[in-house]
Amino acid sequence: MLELLSQLRLQALATQLPALLEEARVQQWSYEAFLQRVLTVERDGRQQRALERRCRAARLPLTARLETFDFSFQPSLSERLIHELAGLSFLQTATNVVLLGPPGVGKTHLACGLALKALEGGQSVLFTSLRELAGRLADRSERPDLVLRRYSQPKVLIIDEVGYTRLSQEQSQALFELVTMRYERSSIILTSNLSFAEWGALLGDDVLATALLDRLLHHAEIISINGRSYRMRQRMAADQSRAA
Repeated sequence: MLELLSQLRLQALATQLPALLEEARVQQWSYEAFLQRVLTVERDGRQQRALERRCRAARLPLTARLETFDFSFQPSLSERLIHELAGLSFLQTATNVVLLGPPGVGKTHLACGLALKALEGGQSVLFTSLRELAGRLADRSERPDLVLRRYSQPKVLIIDEVGYTRLSQEQSQALFELVTMRYERSSIILTSNLSFAEWGALLGDDVLATALLDRLLHHAEIISINGRSYRMRQRMAADQSRAA
């Protein structure tokens, strides 16, 4: 029987069938109840494997969940708004999410937490830093159109750490094309330590920065976090523990 299940690619059922058969004998399931149970096991197994594939493809740097975010440490942040975004309605309207604030306030944590909600909701996600994205856009060994297509396809694209890497004219133009390709089609979650007034220096072109921001912010939730650094809090706690 296991060979037949393998041929039919019923992977979850192949591993759990002996236990299901034993439970069916003990509980005296009807044929209908047994069939429903085995089909449910296989469906759940396929959904879990699909989620694992999406998670690998997303390349998230950490599996941070929104449930573990300490909102009490960042009182300037609206917990209600974050929970609304976790419902993923922003994906239906191709709305972007822009997280602004100094280093260490939890921008990447929130971005990855929203990404996990999207992955669990069956959506495709891709994470990149601006530095990595700029490097790919400048890589002469790859066709620029193929690179742009890769970053334009996921339902959610996370661009992290915008502000640490200044872009060349070619990279700036490619980033503008990417934002334009995704405009009103799919969402970008972006984290940055820069104010929008500083994007001209980031891209090396004030006019291009204005055009890019026009598309990025037309449909966007802008979330500013003005708080303390989690990393500094953890460092202080460690120092106090050693002193004690």
